[in-house]
Amino acid sequence: MMLSNDATIIKIKHEVYYQVAKLAFEGTFDEKKDDIPYNMIPGPKAQFRCCIYKEREIIRQRIRLAEGLNPTDSDSDNIIQVINSACEECPIARYTVTDNCRLCMMKACKQACKFGAVSMGRDRAYIDPQKCRECGQCAKACPYNAIADLIRPCMKTCPVGAIEMDEYGVSKIDESKCIECGKCIHSCPFGAIGSKAYIVDVINAIRAGKHVYAMIAPASEGQFGADITMASWRTALKKVGFSDLYEVGLGGDMTAYSEAKEWLEAYRDGKKMTTSCCPAFVNMVKKHFPELMENVSTTVSPMCAVSRMIKAKDEGAITVFIGPCVAKKSESKDKSIKGNADYVLTFGEIRAILRAKDVVLEPEEDDRQEASVFGKRFGNGGGVTAAVLESMKEMGQETDVKVAKCSGAAECKKILTLFKFGKLPEDFIEGMACEGGCVGGPSAHRAELPSRKDRDTLIAQADSRNIEQNLAGYDMDSFSMHR
Repeated sequence: MMLSNDATIIKIKHEVYYQVAKLAFEGTFDEKKDDIPYNMIPGPKAQFRCCIYKEREIIRQRIRLAEGLNPTDSDSDNIIQVINSACEECPIARYTVTDNCRLCMMKACKQACKFGAVSMGRDRAYIDPQKCRECGQCAKACPYNAIADLIRPCMKTCPVGAIEMDEYGVSKIDESKCIECGKCIHSCPFGAIGSKAYIVDVINAIRAGKHVYAMIAPASEGQFGADITMASWRTALKKVGFSDLYEVGLGGDMTAYSEAKEWLEAYRDGKKMTTSCCPAFVNMVKKHFPELMENVSTTVSPMCAVSRMIKAKDEGAITVFIGPCVAKKSESKDKSIKGNADYVLTFGEIRAILRAKDVVLEPEEDDRQEASVFGKRFGNGGGVTAAVLESMKEMGQETDVKVAKCSGAAECKKILTLFKFGKLPEDFIEGMACEGGCVGGPSAHRAELPSRKDRDTLIAQADSRNIEQNLAGYDMDSFSMHR
């Protein structure tokens, strides 16, 4: 992941992934995992924190996340987890008096506080964190703007207000609100939030000789340069032990064609609907706008569509989705969606697996196109709408439908609120919780703009087959496209 400003946090996390993957391939993970913290933090001096003991404890909690467990012995089912030992370093007090304070005679801050939290010190005013109720009245009253509002980055970033503090000042996630978008993960300057990974499970399946299939997201094209193609990924992953690789852009074609039929029927009935391919968006509807769940398309996501196709051909298949999305992990664990991906790996996690086997992605000319250009563009903001409208056109059912294309969780929330209160002017909603679509996912290898040129170069090499022509080459009757 290259989007965070803190390379140190990323380096530590990826080193943990690598160490875990290496031991898993050796078959010695369970017996040697306790050695990892000491190998990474040999001492005697601390490298990043106050002491080597805290550093090692954070590594231990990261190892638990890397094997798909909670960082501590909790019973939480959430994919996103707080690493408590790292979070403890975050400042507790939200409102802090800065050097701009002039100890003015008016003492507006003290007068504004209704809880007696503000007092006058020798050089500046002081806010007692034990009495402060974080109402913000002191900051509003100060004529010098000397009181800073230090909202925790994780709380500030969360689009649904799912993060709060416990009595010890450690962040905790309200699972009834969390949409598992992963936006908070890279906002924390202490690296105190992470997601469960399934590196050990995937490697164990490969070592057991099971048929493990990789499914790579449409958003992957351009992430690693214009010379790293789907063929590059297929070759590398087969060296690791995967049976084969499928392009989830094919699932984009499948989802678009199925969703087009739903939209046409809904349009004729005067019913507004939303897309269903972004799991964080669906989680937002489910947890924050439950009355709109009947308006969410019943068509499964591209990931699920390809997984079902593979399992229809190979009953013993284990399917693994690879991409920049963290919320996909929550989708794969949703037991109500049959035949979905068994595991989800981010780019950082699959790169650790490649590194553990000394396999690198090499430039290779693509020799097997599995998706139309519309399917390949599914990971872009507006890409789902373009593919659905193209499907309608190919069905001979062109209509003057209007679509609200949401880019980012904040925009999704705004549009869904309009929908809830009957104020939505459009006929349908394309909901993408990440800005720019999946290409802007929290675990992207490169940001959307730097990778756009390479992405366009790769997609320009695809032939001009349309969605219907592409799907004609697959047995679409062997599996269901609906939840």
